[in-house]
Amino acid sequence: MRWITPLLLAVGLALVGGQATAAGLRVTQLLAGMAHPWSLAFLPQDGGMLITERPGRLRYWQPGQPLSAPIAGVPKVYAHGQGGLFDVVLAPDFAQSRRIYLSYAEAGKDDAGTAVGYGRLSENNQQLTDFKVIFRQQPKLSSGEHFGGRLAFDRQGFLFISLGENNRRPTAQDLTKHQGKIIRLTADGEIPPDNPFVHDENACPAIWSLGHRNPQGLALNPWTNALWENEHGPQGGDEVNIIAKGANFGWPIATYGINYSGLKIPEARGGVVAGTVQPVWYWQKSPAVSGMAFYNADRFPQWKNSLFIGALKQQALIRLTLEGDKVASEQRLLEDRHERIRDVRVGPDGFVYVLTDEGNGKLLRLGLE
Repeated sequence: MRWITPLLLAVGLALVGGQATAAGLRVTQLLAGMAHPWSLAFLPQDGGMLITERPGRLRYWQPGQPLSAPIAGVPKVYAHGQGGLFDVVLAPDFAQSRRIYLSYAEAGKDDAGTAVGYGRLSENNQQLTDFKVIFRQQPKLSSGEHFGGRLAFDRQGFLFISLGENNRRPTAQDLTKHQGKIIRLTADGEIPPDNPFVHDENACPAIWSLGHRNPQGLALNPWTNALWENEHGPQGGDEVNIIAKGANFGWPIATYGINYSGLKIPEARGGVVAGTVQPVWYWQKSPAVSGMAFYNADRFPQWKNSLFIGALKQQALIRLTLEGDKVASEQRLLEDRHERIRDVRVGPDGFVYVLTDEGNGKLLRLGLE
């Protein structure tokens, strides 16, 4: 791993395909050489950050220091296809408990599924102890696709988990299965008594919302405290959604995408279907959305009221300007780097941090001149 000198990207303000490019964007490459990094989490009091690598490694990094050796105590992951080690988030009480949560693909007898657990991070940031699995996607149906795997806590301390439908479309509408759902648990993995299907004997009580394809971004809106999510459509139809209790977001019966063959999704009835919730924003041509983060820092006022979203296929960082719960405009950043953007987070210093999904994965820091 290595430090690389700052790279200044000073491009003129222009319109490309109806979308604005950035002027005065400053990109500093902090790390390189990581193996498909997936997520990062900032430790408090300038304590550095944790970074996951999809093959199954959790690393610690602090500015001015090399990337750590793999942290011990991480569970074994199913590192095949899209599977591996996914998200890392700190417990709301991390300062006292030093508990961190991990999501990952876990092998079953035949197929795999998403699992979530937590452990205690040692004071020297070199080991996880007492790792406990608190959730396992049931049944395990993935042969390497559509795991979801994003985690987010709300202000009440409930844990939300995004789950893909494992490329088994009908399961997203089946309340007896975890596939294609957002799950809500307590921090210890218990079922909250006010979950929407907790009294339905024909439903999994952990389910909070349904009708999702492959949710890759999950973040709490700092102005409204609502949970926002983004997910991959098929060919077209990537979405940004505001998650609501018990809501059905439509997949596969409601979608703006088509099959990769060019044919209609067999179950689809159109983009607008009664009983399903419309996305806040969608793309007719899929950018292949990934991590997402709201910008609520003071360092760069030009970015206030923004939602940043990574794009894998279109190799960009998307900035959506928000007016309340509406998207007012869209801007593309980092397109000239031609790198898949896997995760985006806003640091405590007000800079935007990005991970690239490559065999030579990088950590980038973004700011404005």
